[in-house]
Amino acid sequence: MKEFVLRNRVKIARMEQDELTQGELAALVGVTRQTMNLIEAQKYNPTIKVCLLISKHLKTPVDTLFWMED
Repeated sequence: MKEFVLRNRVKIARMEQDELTQGELAALVGVTRQTMNLIEAQKYNPTIKVCLLISKHLKTPVDTLFWMED
């Protein structure tokens, strides 16, 4: 099976939302600020549930926030 890398633009979308902080988004989603930091740094792949919650709170489609690269 071919490996893939999950990429995201969560930080960019978060910054476009009236300077929403990592901590504020993390609280809305139900994760720690440290976890949100790792997601934004692309060092942690969130669960589908977390992806959907991030998408909901950033009012941005999931496929705009997250995508796979070969």
